[in-house]
Amino acid sequence: MSMESIKGHSARFAPATATIDGKLNLVGLDMAELKAALATLGIEAFRAKQIWSWMYFHGLTDFAAMSNLAKPVREKLAEHFVIGRPTVSADQKSEDGTRKWLFKMPDGQEVEGVHIPEEDRGALCVSSQVGCTLTCRFCHTGTQKLVRNLGAAEIVMQVMKARDDLNEWPSTKDQRLLSNIVMMGMGEPLYNYDNVAKALKIIMDSDGIAIGKRKITLSTSGVVPMIERCGAELGVNLAISLHAVTDELRSRIMPINRSYPIKDLLNACRNYPTLSNARRITFEYVMLKDVNDSAADARALIKLLSGIPAKINLIPFNAWPGSPFECSDWETIEKFGDIVNRAGYASPIRTPRGKDIMAACGQLKSASLRLSAKEREAQERVMAEKEAGAGLL
Repeated sequence: MSMESIKGHSARFAPATATIDGKLNLVGLDMAELKAALATLGIEAFRAKQIWSWMYFHGLTDFAAMSNLAKPVREKLAEHFVIGRPTVSADQKSEDGTRKWLFKMPDGQEVEGVHIPEEDRGALCVSSQVGCTLTCRFCHTGTQKLVRNLGAAEIVMQVMKARDDLNEWPSTKDQRLLSNIVMMGMGEPLYNYDNVAKALKIIMDSDGIAIGKRKITLSTSGVVPMIERCGAELGVNLAISLHAVTDELRSRIMPINRSYPIKDLLNACRNYPTLSNARRITFEYVMLKDVNDSAADARALIKLLSGIPAKINLIPFNAWPGSPFECSDWETIEKFGDIVNRAGYASPIRTPRGKDIMAACGQLKSASLRLSAKEREAQERVMAEKEAGAGLL
């Protein structure tokens, strides 16, 4: 897919309007846009910085509580604007502490977000699209058709709602449970780059949510034309969903490889603007039994990544209803990891989190329901239809 095709793809699946109940949602506006919105009501530009702080530093949704604004200004803001949040259709907590939200956006579309806590920090897995245009065979989200892109507001609102529920305001709160962002939820973020980039710049702003670029990871299945731009403009950490060491296999389990083969993908990684031994690229590698998990695969992976400062995350495959694969045996995963480790690449085995609530890697889908045999057949037809058109991506 060329850059022009990517732009056309983004336009075709444009996000919903940035209004809620007929009022402009201020979440998702950059500072210049916020000032312009205030100007339409005759409100001075310097107020934008105050409102920005109340929204993104303190997490307020009520204009009446913005104590450094005059009462007539607060009333005017409330009449015309809103500080939005998604509603929550479902809120599930795993026995291991992982928490999954089914966020409903103002137009009724739903996406999932997952918080994975550690002892003194935690990562929020954020979605960038409703559904997904890709058909990765091991991923539950890939069985859901792409409905549309999320707007910048809808991406930022996922973070803000999670912050609300975790009681994480103001932004300077010590030992934050939401310290990291991973653009690794539903969708391919580089097929929605403009909205993702705008959202991440808001999230990174030091006067607001203030999660820095070193604590944000963007995961892509390999949209090669957008990778360098992502590094140059955002400087966030890069994760690559690799999962195979030959084009034949990768094209079979990840049809995007037909457009962007491994050689082109790795060349883009070598040219990633922030790449260094201190800022390594993470390569995600899902362990599929008797598919990509042999010792020969491990040695081929080492050869492929030669010269790239990298870390390799080995991901035990997380099953979902109707999935066509099995997870590699634990002994096989450990042997694979040992080979990669001996070559000098850190290769942690990711501990599956949230499997009991379908929140683990590759399990996200708007409706996490157990499928009947008839539903599985319908799902497989959708996958086949999408794969038949994958050569057009």
